Amino acid sequence: MKGTIRVAVESEYLPDQSEPAAGRYTFAYHVTIRNEGREPARLLARHWIITDGEGRRREVRGEGVVGLKPLIPPGESFRYSSFAVLETAVGTMEGSYQMVGADGRPFEAPIPPFRLAVPGVVN
Repeated sequence: MKGTIRVAVESEYLPDQSEPAAGRYTFAYHVTIRNEGREPARLLARHWIITDGEGRRREVRGEGVVGLKPLIPPGESFRYSSFAVLETAVGTMEGSYQMVGADGRPFEAPIPPFRLAVPGVVN
C-alpha cells in the first residue's frame, strides 16, 4: 500500500479571522487524499508539523481528520478543510497520515510541505 496514497494541499489566508496587530494569522487549508492503489485504505490518525516564520515548531497529533476516519476506495479521493493559526504572517505545514490497508497492515502517507502566507509576504 505504501506510496499509493497521494496528498495535495491548498492553503489560503483568512483575513476576517486574523488579528495581525495581536500576532494572530489564521489560514485555511484544503486537503485532497487520493487512493491510487488497488485496495481501500482507512485514515486512522494525523501528525502535523507546523513551523512559523520565526522557526517556532509545534507538532499536532490526533485521531482521524475533522472527526472522521474515512475509508478511501481505490481510485477515489477524500477531501476536507481545516485551519491553523500562526503568530507570524508566513509559515509551513507538513506531516503524515497513519493509514491501514485492507490487509490490516499500517502504513504512513506523507503530507508534503506546503506554505501558509499572507498574500504579498515574501519570506
